Amino acid sequence: MTRSSADLMRRNLLDVFNEPDPARRAAAIAETYAEDVVWHEPDRIVHGRKDLERRAEEVRAENPDWVFRPAGPASELDDIGHLGFQYGPVDQPPVVSGMDIARTKDGVIVELYTIVTEIRQPS
Repeated sequence: MTRSSADLMRRNLLDVFNEPDPARRAAAIAETYAEDVVWHEPDRIVHGRKDLERRAEEVRAENPDWVFRPAGPASELDDIGHLGFQYGPVDQPPVVSGMDIARTKDGVIVELYTIVTEIRQPS
């Protein structure tokens, strides 16, 4: 099943980075990203599914009670997907806002860019 770039963006945010169960997260990663995916974060570049899986676990461990929320609908143009996000404690205003932009091929993300646009002090 080939997923659209917009579908992949939603899956990236919700099924990977919001998933607390490591086995379900690993399955979502295997279905969402190319084996040799490259993820550009503000402070590092992650290469490959295994390192992305490890980094996703670190992000969850840093703030276990925080969640990612879409900031509007996912959009796409050709092989590029975009989704704004908010990140922070459940039922509180977001602490971090940003966007993910991805290049896709054959129904998986091959390159992901995470751009942070705002960081607020937690309530």
